[in-house]
Amino acid sequence: MLSTINLVKIIKTTSIILAAALFLTACSSSSTKDTGTNTANTATTASNNLAAPVVTAGSNTGNVNEGAVAPKANTFYFDFDSSVLRADSRALLDSHAVALNAKPRAVRLEGHADERGTREYNIALGERRAQAVRAYLLSRGVTSSMEVISYGEEKPAVNESNDYAHQQNRRVQIK
Repeated sequence: MLSTINLVKIIKTTSIILAAALFLTACSSSSTKDTGTNTANTATTASNNLAAPVVTAGSNTGNVNEGAVAPKANTFYFDFDSSVLRADSRALLDSHAVALNAKPRAVRLEGHADERGTREYNIALGERRAQAVRAYLLSRGVTSSMEVISYGEEKPAVNESNDYAHQQNRRVQIK
């Protein structure tokens, strides 16, 4: 039978190991390249329900597919662990901005991430990516209502676990 002193030592050691593991897990996915956009005024939902999407900023009035004819390509890709817009995405977003300025319509910006990282982290990363697209469109004079939603890793474009799938899943889609 364990003595009280040994039992206390085991509990302390287990607590320290558990705390260190939790700290390292939290730190392992906390480094990101952010766009510097201010998302302090966005309301985040689904903090406890991770499978539900995060919806922020904008209204959902009317059909989001009504309005101007936008470029056919509506997907913007991101580098690993980044919410910084790539040059090819900026060029395509410029086309969308022209279309939205010509015929404003409500749009939904859906942020996604690949399966690497925790669910919480991927939801936040998907939101940062969608917010980066929103900020870029706003900087181009778009006044349309823009709904930002993050699915994180929940709706992959490609259901595999390889480099190609990861690249395809790191995206924002305009709907």
